[in-house]
Amino acid sequence: MEIASDSHGNNGFPVRNKRVSLDIKGNRTDILMCTYDDYILVMVTQIGCMGTIVHARKEADVTVDPTFNVSVVFGKRDEPLLIACARQLIEHISSCGSSKPLVLSLGLKDHSPGVLKDVIAAVIEHRAW
Repeated sequence: MEIASDSHGNNGFPVRNKRVSLDIKGNRTDILMCTYDDYILVMVTQIGCMGTIVHARKEADVTVDPTFNVSVVFGKRDEPLLIACARQLIEHISSCGSSKPLVLSLGLKDHSPGVLKDVIAAVIEHRAW
């Protein structure tokens, strides 16, 4: 259930961005997506702060069967599902024709597969790239 949605183009904040608030598994989830010239920033929080920050990018020289580099920049390094979430999002971004890397911040109360699946679906549905 979507609570609120707000999108900005060139008016106001100069970076293309989109904000969405929705309920995921009983928790209010705020999503902010910004598309900069050189990367995409996605922040997802249920705790009111940034949480674990993951960087994901497509390897530049690979044209057939692309590979992706995903690493934790800050936060929980022992959460493989957070890495998988970032990998799925960068694969989707790449399949949409963008070569921009992704910086993903996940401040979630629950890191279960169901929650992360819903987060991925919400980001893709409301994407700002």
